[in-house]
Amino acid sequence: MVSASSLLSEDQFLCSICLDVFTDPIAIPCGHNYCKTCITQYWDSNDVCQCPLCKTTFYTRLEFSVNKILSELTEQFRKCNTLKSTYNTSQEAPVKADGVYCDFCIETKLNAVKSCLVCLASYCETHLEPHQRVSAFKRHKLIDPVKNLEDIMCKKHNRPLELFCKTDHMCVCQFCTESDHRLHHIVSLKDEYEEKKFELGKTKAEVQQMIQERQLKIQKVKHSIELGKKDADRQSAHSVQVFTSLISCIERSQAELTGVIEEKQKTTEEQAEGFMKELELEITELKKTSSELKQLLHTEDYLHLLQNFRSVNTPPPTKDWTKVNVNQSSYGETVRTTVAQLEKTLSQEMEKLRDAGTELSRIQQYAVDVTLDPDTAHCKLILHGDGKQVSVGDMKKLRDNAERFSAFLSVLGQKSYSSGRFYYEVKVKGKTDWDLGVASESINRKGTITLNPSNGYWTIVLRRGNEYKAAAGPSVLLSVREKLQKVGVFVDYEEGLVSFYNVETRVNIYSFTGCTFTEKLYPFFSPGVNNDGKNSAALIISPVNHT
Repeated sequence: MVSASSLLSEDQFLCSICLDVFTDPIAIPCGHNYCKTCITQYWDSNDVCQCPLCKTTFYTRLEFSVNKILSELTEQFRKCNTLKSTYNTSQEAPVKADGVYCDFCIETKLNAVKSCLVCLASYCETHLEPHQRVSAFKRHKLIDPVKNLEDIMCKKHNRPLELFCKTDHMCVCQFCTESDHRLHHIVSLKDEYEEKKFELGKTKAEVQQMIQERQLKIQKVKHSIELGKKDADRQSAHSVQVFTSLISCIERSQAELTGVIEEKQKTTEEQAEGFMKELELEITELKKTSSELKQLLHTEDYLHLLQNFRSVNTPPPTKDWTKVNVNQSSYGETVRTTVAQLEKTLSQEMEKLRDAGTELSRIQQYAVDVTLDPDTAHCKLILHGDGKQVSVGDMKKLRDNAERFSAFLSVLGQKSYSSGRFYYEVKVKGKTDWDLGVASESINRKGTITLNPSNGYWTIVLRRGNEYKAAAGPSVLLSVREKLQKVGVFVDYEEGLVSFYNVETRVNIYSFTGCTFTEKLYPFFSPGVNNDGKNSAALIISPVNHT
C-alpha cells in the first residue's frame, strides 16, 4: 500500500493556524481544513466567522464533524514521519535542515563540502574525490558550497558572475563586459559589495534613528498621559475645593443673617422690657396716689381735707405713652442685602467653574459638515436623512469596490482632512453598540478589522449598552457616569490629538494624544449589529449648537 507521505507533501497535513500536523481535522464550506480546536478558538475570539486563509465570511455558526478520511491519512503520515525520523537519526552523517546537500548522494543526502562552477553541482567528501584525483577535474573551479548554483552563473555565457555593471545595476561575467556591457561602468563584485554594504550601514543607521525617534515619541505620549492624569486630578481637586468653598460661603452667609436677625430681636426685646419697667414704676406711684385720694375722700375732718387737698389733688408726673410703641423689626432688607452679597460671591466662584465648560465652546468653532459616503458603506447599512444617518438593515447587492467595508458594519465620511482642526457631533441616543472616531485613508476595509491606532483607527466604542471603551490597543475602560446621548469628535491634525466629548455635560470623555498623522483622515462610523432590534436606532450626525 502506498503511504500518505509518499503521495502528499508535509504542508498538506499542517493546520495553517497552529502550524502542526492536524488533530481532529475538519473541513469548512470554502474547502480549507483546520484542527477542530484551532478553528473553534479562532472563531470564538473574533466578531465574525471567517476562513483565516480566504477570508470567506459565514453568517451562521457552523457545526463541525471530523473528516474521517483526512484524519486517517494524517495518522498514516504521522507514523511514516516517525519511521523516517528514526531512520535518519541512525545515519553516520545526519543532514542539516538548512545545509547544502550533495547532488550525488542517492538515499541519505549528506552535506556538501564544495560546489563546482563547471559541473554546476555540489559534492560531499566522498563524491568530491574525483575532483581531487582526476587531472581534468582538478582544473574545475571549486567554491564553498552554495544553493542554486545556476543563480551564480551567467545564463548567456555559462560563466561565473564575478563582476557588477553599475550602468545596468546587474551582476555580469567576464564575457558580458566584452559584448552587451562593453562600454559600461564595470566594477568587481567585492567593490560593489563594499559600497552596498556601506549604504546598508547608512540605511541601518537611519532605521535606528527612526526607532529612536519613535521610542522618544512613545515617551512623549506617556508623558502626555501623565500630564493629562495630573491635570485631571488637579481639576477634580479644584472642583472639590470650589464646591466646598461655595457650600461654606452659603453656610457662612446663613449664619451671619441668622446672627443679625437674632441681634435685632434681642435689641427690640430689651427696649420693650425697659418700657415695661417704667410703666410698672408709674403704676406703683399712681396706685399710691389713688390710695391717698381714697382715704381723703372718706375723712370727716374738714381741716385735714383742706390742708392736704393741694398735694393730693395733683397726679404724680408721668410719661405720655400714647406715642410710645415697640416697633417690630423688618428683616426683609437685611435678607436682600445678604442674598445680594451671596450672589456676588457665588458668581465669582461660578466663573472659575465656567472656564472648564468653555473648552468645548472653543472647540465647536471648528465644526464641519459631515456627510456619509455610500461607496464605503457595508452592504447591510442603510444611509438616510441626506447622508446624515446610518442604521443596519437587510443585505443589499452592491458593487464590491476597493473602498467598501466587506465584513465590518462601517462607513466613512465623504470628505477627508489632512491638516488643521475639525469637529463634528453624533447622536447616539437609544443605542447599545456603536463605534465612533476617525480612520486613516489606507485602513484595511476587507475581512476582520481590529480597531486601534496602529491599524489607523482612533475610536471609542460602546458595548453591551453600558461598557464604554477607548480602542487604544489595548482598550481603555472609560468612566462615564451617565449614558451618552450625543458625542462630539475633535481632531487637531498637527497637534496629533483626537478628543471625544459628552456634548450634554460638556465634559471630555477621552483623548488620543501624541499621535503622528501622515495620511488623510476620514470620520468613521459603525452603528453595530442590530441585536434583535435592541440596537436598531440610527447614528445621526447632528448640527452643532454653538453655545
